[in-house]
Amino acid sequence: MSELRSALDALAVDDLHAVPDGALLERTADLVEFINRASAELTRTVRHADVVGAAEHDGLRTMQSLLRGHHHFSSGAAAAVVRAGRVLEHLPRLEAAFAEGAVTAAQVGVVTDALRPCDIAAAAEQDIDLDAFDEVWTEVARTLPHAKLATAVNAFRNALDPDGPEPDPTEQRSLTFSRRADGSGSGRFDLDPVGFEKALAAIESIVQTDRPLGDLRNRAQQQGDAFVQLCDNALAQGDLPFLRTVKPQVIVTIDVEDLVDAATGHDTATTGFGALISAARARWVACDSAVTRIVMGPDGLPLDVGRTKRVVPPHIRKAVEARDGHCVFAGCHAPTHWCDVHHLLEWLRDQGDTSLDNSALLCERHHTKVHHGFRVERDETAPPGNRWRTQRPDGTEIVLDRLRV
Repeated sequence: MSELRSALDALAVDDLHAVPDGALLERTADLVEFINRASAELTRTVRHADVVGAAEHDGLRTMQSLLRGHHHFSSGAAAAVVRAGRVLEHLPRLEAAFAEGAVTAAQVGVVTDALRPCDIAAAAEQDIDLDAFDEVWTEVARTLPHAKLATAVNAFRNALDPDGPEPDPTEQRSLTFSRRADGSGSGRFDLDPVGFEKALAAIESIVQTDRPLGDLRNRAQQQGDAFVQLCDNALAQGDLPFLRTVKPQVIVTIDVEDLVDAATGHDTATTGFGALISAARARWVACDSAVTRIVMGPDGLPLDVGRTKRVVPPHIRKAVEARDGHCVFAGCHAPTHWCDVHHLLEWLRDQGDTSLDNSALLCERHHTKVHHGFRVERDETAPPGNRWRTQRPDGTEIVLDRLRV
């Protein structure tokens, strides 16, 4: 192990700027092979430690818990290593290719995810030759793109139950969320083929519609925005099931003094699910929301809950939609039902009126931009269809029609 560490230390001090392109690619190939072989050896070691109960040496019950607690693996990553070790005992060819560095840990994961203990037992009961599948999977993993391996693995499932009933799709679906300290979050979902197709169709419909001029977002960012927009649409329709006694909604709680103070910084407002956000984000949410006044006593308990007031009433929103027709940010044509009604002069901080003249339609993406330095304003002297101006934070205008002066 000391020799491995020394070799890595030597690599780490190399000046990569001095390495030719071809040598960089060779170095990459060597490192991929090294990582694959190291991953295979880790899997083999963890498997043996699992069998002999080595984790008890440190007072732990399983190697999975040791990988999580001592080595900071996520639950999923720790489970994947342990599961791979158990499955590879039945797949000697794939295990050998992994040890040679010709197969990645991710490829091994594709196979082991589909080869549960019950599947191995079922194959034995039905006299299915697992060795033949081992040979095919190893060849596919060595020579074909990663996605092809999943197709080859699926053939094993079909062989186990060629004429059986289709599995319940709801048993194949899962969705998990993980929130970070700043209130943002990530997630993972697993869907059956039809459910996944539905998700792709819904997301893609929004991605292809929301493509404003000058959009530099990558594919992942576009799909992330589309997912939030899909949730926005569902919440706005009002057809979702009630949460206890109220319709599901985005809730933000903030002191009125913080809401109106432009100098207020981070971690000022609290969302309904417990995230802390800045006052600036709270002001953005408040642009087109219902506001409830709650008077608190000195002990922190509510004394009075005032009547909820809608910032933008339905008749004003209809008028703004009829006038603007879509998001007014330069180059964007997001439809009205994707848009918030933005107060040009903020409703609370600047005492801006809730009126047609003080309103503009902005999609979520560009509503955020306007609350972070961009500006939209209406020019009544311009011809119809060209009356909105968009300025960058530095005061320059975004001009799409270069003939305009």
